[in-house]
Amino acid sequence: MNQAVLFNFKVDRENQQIRVERSFNAPRDMVWAAWTQAEILDQWWGPAPWRTETKFMDFSEGGYWHYAMVGPNGEKHWSRADYLTIRAHEHFTAEDGFCDEEGKPDTTLPRNRWENDFSDYGQSTVVNILLTFNSLSDLETIIKMGFKEGFTAGLENLDRYIEAQFKLRQQNRNNNMARVTTYLNFAGNTEEAFNFYRTVFRSEFINGIQRFGDLPADPNNPPMAESVKQMVLHIELPIMGGHILMGTDAPEEMGFKVTNGNNMHINLEPQSREEAKRLFDELSEGGKVEMPIQDMFWGAYYGSFQDRFGINWMINYQNKSS
Repeated sequence: MNQAVLFNFKVDRENQQIRVERSFNAPRDMVWAAWTQAEILDQWWGPAPWRTETKFMDFSEGGYWHYAMVGPNGEKHWSRADYLTIRAHEHFTAEDGFCDEEGKPDTTLPRNRWENDFSDYGQSTVVNILLTFNSLSDLETIIKMGFKEGFTAGLENLDRYIEAQFKLRQQNRNNNMARVTTYLNFAGNTEEAFNFYRTVFRSEFINGIQRFGDLPADPNNPPMAESVKQMVLHIELPIMGGHILMGTDAPEEMGFKVTNGNNMHINLEPQSREEAKRLFDELSEGGKVEMPIQDMFWGAYYGSFQDRFGINWMINYQNKSS
């Protein structure tokens, strides 16, 4: 069961600092990935109606993240975070501030130092964030620019990303027979696409259509927009030869962004945990791991990655006999 969200926000003017303590209902590896991988940061960092667009990221000591906050009319405000120290899955520090499109710092606007610490909190993860500013006036400027409101909205985007990802990866199965499926992501037209596929393949959906509105309400998050509630959370359709197409909408209102390249995964569901580990290790060799294979608290032994040829895979083992 998910724990209540822990959230503390404190402005320390004497030391020119902001302290934030925030929990997330996910294991530490997943939360760490959400803070350190550009493709995930782009899905939650910007508070709606703004979104984040990464131009370059090298998450390593001496590397940096160069990104834009993109407004509803396409306007862009550029920022750059330079990474100073990193202890994987535990801690990182960075110098962050505004810049131009080429990454040159804007010295007329405040810069600050981020210190992020990640720790376990029952089945959840707590991130302790310390922002230190060069002067009290820099701190006051950031507060007046709406930092608390914008950052809070971004963290709520991350909550929704985590919850949706868990729901999307749950499989409605009652046995351990191995199978291969294809998982498709759409920018809001999953139902239209799957109705088309249903006509072509003359088959019917397995367990109907699950929608975002079927998710239980979370009092710690703002209400879900009615348009999002009607979008498809999960759908399955047999096509031919026993193959299953699965799909989901990736609503921009929840921070998702569908692009060619991240809109399809091959989903492998092996018969054993050992086979799941072997497939993950061998297929991901030389590729880019998105989620290390591990026990997830929704009951699966799960991992995802892009192989060295640029193909996206999910490995998902769930023991249905337990």
